[in-house]
Amino acid sequence: INNLMPRCAELKKIWEQVPADYYYNLNLLQRIWHGWKWHVFKNLLVGSKPRQILEIGCSSGHLSGQLAALFPKSHVTGIDVYAPAIEEAQRRFPKLSFIIADAHQLPFKNNLFDLVLCSETIEHVSNPQKMLHEIARVMKRNGSALIEMDSGSLLFRVVWWWWTTFNRGKVWQGAHLYPFTAQELEYLIVNN
Repeated sequence: INNLMPRCAELKKIWEQVPADYYYNLNLLQRIWHGWKWHVFKNLLVGSKPRQILEIGCSSGHLSGQLAALFPKSHVTGIDVYAPAIEEAQRRFPKLSFIIADAHQLPFKNNLFDLVLCSETIEHVSNPQKMLHEIARVMKRNGSALIEMDSGSLLFRVVWWWWTTFNRGKVWQGAHLYPFTAQELEYLIVNN
């Protein structure tokens, strides 16, 4: 991991080309993929009753909104570095909290959140280890973190290559700074 050089300037150019409402205009395959993923998340969260929830890399708030619907008594906060996406999230979900913030330096006190969700984000940050330290810092001692990325799946990598080479996904070329395998991500989390 340490020998990969982050391409932050390239990533910023990618964000600037992605529409803020991107996750609300998915194609059929993307809707199926994300719908299945939300089904898995809900099954993992059955029985939990988080009061404070943080979504890291919330984009335009699509998962934050689903978390708020699933846990209506919870306070949901979403962060992202891309200002237009945060503005879109706040417009769509005015009762939730959205903040422009960097996952490497979370603007929250220690031991605040019962649940931290980080979906499709860790492969895009310049320092995954630092982000994981920040998650551990802001999560309550008995809290839970749900950290997920797609790039570890062989099926996803094949579809991603096709989509970013021949389809409207060309804008996303180079977006995965750290395309971890599932085993590499697990190792990073366990040994962090």
